[in-house]
Amino acid sequence: MTDILTLVFKTFTSQTGGRKELTVAPSSPPTCSTLVVGDTGISRSVLLLAAVTAASELGMRVVFFTQTQIQSLPLCLQKRVPSLSPESLKKIKFSYPRTVGELLQQVAGLHESANTSPTPPSLIVVDGLEGYLCGGPGAVGLGGFHPGEQSCAAHLSALLCDTAAFLTQLLRRCSPSSAPCRVIASFRSAVETGEASATDPALDVLDRYFRVRCTLDRDGSYEAAAAGLQEVWHIYLSGTGIAEASSTKDCEDRPAVAPEWKLLISPDGFMEFELV
Repeated sequence: MTDILTLVFKTFTSQTGGRKELTVAPSSPPTCSTLVVGDTGISRSVLLLAAVTAASELGMRVVFFTQTQIQSLPLCLQKRVPSLSPESLKKIKFSYPRTVGELLQQVAGLHESANTSPTPPSLIVVDGLEGYLCGGPGAVGLGGFHPGEQSCAAHLSALLCDTAAFLTQLLRRCSPSSAPCRVIASFRSAVETGEASATDPALDVLDRYFRVRCTLDRDGSYEAAAAGLQEVWHIYLSGTGIAEASSTKDCEDRPAVAPEWKLLISPDGFMEFELV
């Protein structure tokens, strides 16, 4: 999954920032699930960029689940890809389950629909897991998660991973060299600190299934204002699903970490990425 995110970051790289050679080691085929953790609006934009990039650049079929109606593409897509092919957009199917029960049903339904579709989806996207697990959009922080919701998080995550494995089998029947089906989802933790994984039980559960985490951390310094930007976000890729570039014999229990990126957002909403 990090290959698609890396392609997104490279495609929308800042034209003014310094160029650096990307040396991210690709994730292994069995680890194709990524969790984007951070601000809801920024996460949704990253997920949409991933879906459109996968469809337009890689020709992948995408299923995009969200509770929020998608009215338009992010401004950066409209500006950077003004001639986006309608055929590419047709490769993305948007679905709007309102409850976790509907989401579970629709994800499970991919097992059946794949038998009637000539080409199974290669990317499953779920926007805003917290909205499903907490009972609705905006519910984060209004009481937190209880054990039943942790169980639901495990059930949903397991179903997503199982569905991706099933679709991978179908894809490879059509073409043995096909890449595995990926899953990318977003989640806004109820704990707004850098130590969220240690105190947020829902995130602990999700981390067991999503082998790569993409953390969005807003830069609170004066860098944004000084550069004439509206916002600056740090993006960290981490987790057991990322292959380390060097030996880690002395820290085998420590998760691998890929290079850090920055997301630069201008006052007009234009988004660019910069490798740190």
